[in-house]
Amino acid sequence: MSDARKIVLLINPSREYTRGLLHGIAKYAHLHGGWTFYRPLEYREPRFRQRLPAALKALHPDGIFMREPPQADEIIKMGVPTLCFPYTRETIPGIANVMTNHIAVGQMAAEHLLDRGLRRFAYCGFDDWWWSRRRKEGFSQTIRRAGFSVHVYRLPQAKSKRTWSKEIALIADWLKKLSKPVGLMASNDDRAELVIEACKSVSLNVPDEVAVVGVDNDPTICDLSSPPLSSVVLNLSKAGYEAAALLNRMMDAGATTMQKIYIQPTHVATRLSTDVLAVDDESVVTALRYIRQHANNGISVAQVIANTDVSRRVLEKRFRRTLGRTIHNEIHRARLELIIAMLTETQMSVSEIARKLGFPDVAHLSRYFHKATGLSPRQYRKRLGL
Repeated sequence: MSDARKIVLLINPSREYTRGLLHGIAKYAHLHGGWTFYRPLEYREPRFRQRLPAALKALHPDGIFMREPPQADEIIKMGVPTLCFPYTRETIPGIANVMTNHIAVGQMAAEHLLDRGLRRFAYCGFDDWWWSRRRKEGFSQTIRRAGFSVHVYRLPQAKSKRTWSKEIALIADWLKKLSKPVGLMASNDDRAELVIEACKSVSLNVPDEVAVVGVDNDPTICDLSSPPLSSVVLNLSKAGYEAAALLNRMMDAGATTMQKIYIQPTHVATRLSTDVLAVDDESVVTALRYIRQHANNGISVAQVIANTDVSRRVLEKRFRRTLGRTIHNEIHRARLELIIAMLTETQMSVSEIARKLGFPDVAHLSRYFHKATGLSPRQYRKRLGL
């Protein structure tokens, strides 16, 4: 249409992170209409990038989404309503920014590994990237609060040693020196993939010796990894939708803003790389396995105890000593984890999820979920932009 707003996308969709954001932007545009998207050749082809500012001025865009092109400062000076998704800097001054809550990402990864009964922990990231340092900070804070410490991999000083093939050997040597079993957070899925390959190179078993969790839930990496990689999921689509709504308001007002939108972690997509029970007590391990295998049913504490060789009093005492929670708490945690996975990773309706998990009806599931999260299942999905 002739009156459609021209929206420039200076975002490369090659990563799951940016694809998720673009999905949210597209969703907003389809629902509200009136936008036409442009991806200038000058941005896609490196040899043309020096011509990007001139190309944008000739296009006369109404709004711009940009990751962080080299000409960012020059583009901002154009005065066009612009939103940035920065990565080399925490924020780009003078415009609206969409940022990840990296501290919360690290905290969620730590809680995931602690829930598996692990008591030794490590972090492998990039010392020279601020977002990796923030994730390490959130991870380490949570682990320390639980009474444990974190071993941190240090990048080699020489950049010539930071290639994939050379770092595998360095990471493998570092991993061999760690006490096992160890729960390891990698700063993102790419880094986690490298850690898993390093483990293979020195015959360390994943997850029994090294349980690995990444970030971004990139299916190209997570599902093809061997074993498949557990990963922290971010609400990228919701953030993209909110960014589009903000840009629309900016275009309506004809003004820029310095507002910030935060991308939050939602849950950990659990796969085989963290499928471990690092607990010495066999009766507790037996109970945990039973709970995991039957969490999709309405199991009771009595059923869990019946599948062990100890009394309820003894098992409850051992649960509290090794995990810091009761059997009932563990059943509840496992079922809640399943509900969240089904809400976020499938298109199943809430009624289908209720039937799948053995709830009498949707109302029972909704009350169960609301008590734990403060939201109904539908509100939870809406909050995530699903």
